[in-house]
Amino acid sequence: LTLTEVLCLKLAGMPLYDSFIHAFSSAGTGGFSNRNASVGAYGSVAIDLIITVFILLFSLNFAVYFLLLTRKWREALSSDELRFFLLVVTGATILIAIDIAPLYTSIWESLRYSVFQVASIISTTGFATADFVLWPHFSQTILVLLMFCGACAGSTGGGLKCARALLLFKGLKRNIHQVLHHRRVQAIRINDQVVEEKVLDNANAYLSAYVIILFLSFLVISLDGYSIGTNFSAVLACFNNIGPGLEAVGPTCNFGGYSALSKLVLILDMLAGRLEIFPMLVL
Repeated sequence: LTLTEVLCLKLAGMPLYDSFIHAFSSAGTGGFSNRNASVGAYGSVAIDLIITVFILLFSLNFAVYFLLLTRKWREALSSDELRFFLLVVTGATILIAIDIAPLYTSIWESLRYSVFQVASIISTTGFATADFVLWPHFSQTILVLLMFCGACAGSTGGGLKCARALLLFKGLKRNIHQVLHHRRVQAIRINDQVVEEKVLDNANAYLSAYVIILFLSFLVISLDGYSIGTNFSAVLACFNNIGPGLEAVGPTCNFGGYSALSKLVLILDMLAGRLEIFPMLVL
């Protein structure tokens, strides 16, 4: 996948060295570019489209590729997590494209910037082709929600992961049903297989640890005096390994203004987000 992206970017007009940099950054969903304006520096629709496709491919569970390689097409395409991921990406892209349409000359242009930024944020890559801090608040809110969601489990992306989000939604649905029908026994299924209660407990414990660390970090870095939007998005961006946040830590800004204490907290958040929370807490 990485070599294919290098070749595609080179054919699209990107210098070879830049092609390697952006392909490696896409593969690891790291998001670093050797241009200050990130991918937006090239101003190429083809380059935007290529990187969009590949960061979404790297956001998928690699088990899906194993199923495809072993010709188990039906199992691969029937993955609940895959469907959930594609549904979220499609829905967010359409909503943002409609919301930012007045800012661009055509719906196709707004769709171009929308799909790239949605893919970049949900994959936790963090590339940018536009300064989304200038977009309407509705679009920014959707991007913040995508920061929470993150990529698929078993991918190179970070975040809460779509698999956990799907489990939490199904668990919530079951609890609501049990309130209405308290004698009803209902198993939660993923890919037509029953999910063990221990797995659900682990997902709930992970969410609890996630929220506690998120708000404690938010509280500490608030000592620096930045706005709530800046501080909250800064923690989200670091904890979920995304890169850019909103306002003073947006895609055209950086984290240089934070104090040493805040930077230490954000460093720990980045490590916990990349290495998983529980191993860091155990350490």
